[in-house]
Amino acid sequence: MTQQIPLTPEAIAGLEQPDGTLAVAPDVAYRRLAIVNVAFWGTPGSGDWVLIDAGLPGTAGIIRRAAAERFLDHPPRAIVMTHGHFDHVGVLETLANEWEVPVYAHPLEHPFLNGGQSYPPPDTRAGGGLMPLLAPLFPRSPVNVSRWLLPLPEDGSVPGMPGWRWLHTPGHAPGHVSLWREEDRLLVSGDAVVTTAQESAYAAATQAPELHGPPRYFTPDWISAAESARRLARLEPEILVPGHGRAMQGPALRSALHALARDFEAVAVPPHLRTP
Repeated sequence: MTQQIPLTPEAIAGLEQPDGTLAVAPDVAYRRLAIVNVAFWGTPGSGDWVLIDAGLPGTAGIIRRAAAERFLDHPPRAIVMTHGHFDHVGVLETLANEWEVPVYAHPLEHPFLNGGQSYPPPDTRAGGGLMPLLAPLFPRSPVNVSRWLLPLPEDGSVPGMPGWRWLHTPGHAPGHVSLWREEDRLLVSGDAVVTTAQESAYAAATQAPELHGPPRYFTPDWISAAESARRLARLEPEILVPGHGRAMQGPALRSALHALARDFEAVAVPPHLRTP
């Protein structure tokens, strides 16, 4: 069975903005930073906004410039983390200390954000391209933003983002969360599902639109990852903003999500971990 679920180019979402972001809604945009995305919530021109994830090391200037153009140099209300892998926390310490704002994450992700615990080693046998072989070179050590770190509220609300809910979507990381707005069925999935073959350096660079489960080499719990993908498919999202790859929309997105949910063990789980 194929290990990818293609998406037509017509399903790509996002209009390019002067600040370099791609807007998928009047108050939601994302910025690609090499192999990973960060997202911005807030109405452009206002000082009321939230940063979602914090990119790769060395990308603070890009995030600052985009934020300054969108939000008139105001610091965000908060930084909300989908999880703490290196490509999502690259400049978290820098920006949190500079802006002096709270950092919200699921409690199970706190050990990786308060200096307490490293992530487990990557699965170099995950297959799919060059990235699993390079993964031992990627940082696994925790960052330390304990001065600013707070748990996401138990009631499911997202601080600073009215109308949004956080959903626990573990598997790729124990405290991984996705963000959901029912009003327009907009989903920020983090790495629970992505729209590029993150295992392939070429695919990560070209970002051909395909729906995939989480990046294989850094996903230790495939049972939870499967249930998380199925939970997101049941939402029937209209727009998906992933942690890796392009934003997607419409019926083709929903069809691909259901195909991924149905065949997850056959198309997402690394071959050496699949049940015969």
